[in-house]
Amino acid sequence: MSFSLFNKKRRAGRVAPVRTVMGLNAVFVVALAAMLVLMLNYLSFRHYRRFDWSRSRYYSLSEKSANLLSGLTNDVSVILLIQPGQDNYADIDNLLKEYAAASPRILLERVDPDRDIARTEELARKYKIDQVNVVVFDADGRSKYVQVDEVSDIDYAPLRYGQSPVKTAFRGEQVFSSAIQDITQGRRPVVYFLQGHGERDVENFDRVDGYSRLAQEIRGDNVEIRKLVLGEQKAVPDDCDALIVAGPAKMLAGSEIDLIRAYLQRKGRMMVLLDAMTQTGLEALLSEWRVQLGQDVVVDGARTLSGRELFVTAYGEHPIVQRLRHVTTVFYLPRSVAPAAETEESVNPADKPHAVALAASSDSGWAEMNMDQNPMKFDAETDQPGPVPVAVAVEKGPVPGFDVQIAPTRLVVFGDSDFISNGGWVGGNADLFMSSLNWLLQREQMMGIAPRPIEQSRLVMNDAQLQGLFWMVVAGIPAGVAFLGFLVWIQRRF
Repeated sequence: MSFSLFNKKRRAGRVAPVRTVMGLNAVFVVALAAMLVLMLNYLSFRHYRRFDWSRSRYYSLSEKSANLLSGLTNDVSVILLIQPGQDNYADIDNLLKEYAAASPRILLERVDPDRDIARTEELARKYKIDQVNVVVFDADGRSKYVQVDEVSDIDYAPLRYGQSPVKTAFRGEQVFSSAIQDITQGRRPVVYFLQGHGERDVENFDRVDGYSRLAQEIRGDNVEIRKLVLGEQKAVPDDCDALIVAGPAKMLAGSEIDLIRAYLQRKGRMMVLLDAMTQTGLEALLSEWRVQLGQDVVVDGARTLSGRELFVTAYGEHPIVQRLRHVTTVFYLPRSVAPAAETEESVNPADKPHAVALAASSDSGWAEMNMDQNPMKFDAETDQPGPVPVAVAVEKGPVPGFDVQIAPTRLVVFGDSDFISNGGWVGGNADLFMSSLNWLLQREQMMGIAPRPIEQSRLVMNDAQLQGLFWMVVAGIPAGVAFLGFLVWIQRRF
């Protein structure tokens, strides 16, 4: 009996040091693990790197964007005023993280409009925005905001079959890099709207005829808007980066046209929106720039609802319409606007205007000459068969090989001024107008950044494979976990 008690005491004496050693060892291991975690966090903080492991390098920045970010000299605040449930939120957030990782000058802030109402109202007052789901860029008081819808290319063709539109590409890098470049450049572009002949008014808030929505879009693109009455001027102002003549209802005076002609001759930029059956006095001037205006109305019985609108999906080869391939624009009783035919004297000329059709009706459309017909019908003897152009871009540059740094003269002419009014703001109309304006202002530097195609992967399985997957998930995985638990119990029990 005494021997048994003695052995128990000896075993207890041996167990106590073992437990102490095991406890100290556990404390040491925990302390070492904590030190390693702290060291890794410190190193990751000091040497932070992001890697894009997606198969298509979906979030990787192009060389153009990387060079733009590395050249920043001032801080750029980027504010995501977006509801987290938005479809593009994750893509936008991940891409802007790449911007912030590429440059310490990018200061990223996220604001949830539904939760942080006070901050949302503050941003709305500061940047004069009346909507949420935008990304705001600010650099030294110069700001620009981008709407969430602008970062995606959308194919609307499925709408014809009662299906939802399909997002085909992500344009976030192109849009965001352009915004950063716009607000960090030296001077804010100035656009003049011609007045005095019944033109559209950018301060008109009428729901149908007004241009107030367009004005908001232009100002949101960091462009200043001014009005111009040529009768009160001796010349188009020198700070005019682009002159817009939007829907004049009356004839311009000869002296005013001479001022516009002189402006174009000194490498000016102009956009003209002329409605059908309207004489403005600009016809001869535009003819000098190889733009032919038709005294007609372009109609297309296969692409209209009421007979008044013209749905356009046919575009030319030009940077302005490069990203509108799957987008529908809508014009309202437009007139034909086409590049004038080249004469023998103008074939391959040096320093001559080069005109390109931007948008046209389908083959089933035509240019109607008889406006009294109701309904309008195609007459092969008098009407022009489709496709009929309704918009033209013109560029006249320097003589090849000489003074290549001289900025070219650029014009864009549309056969309709309703398509960009408050009542005509549908489809890709805003994209077409703003793309044209940015081309006139030579802000197409970021057009070379290609959109990232959205890959839609599909897993095709037959019935046997689906049944096997079902049993593996419902029975196989839980059974495997239960078996491992049983083995652990056996080991501890015995």
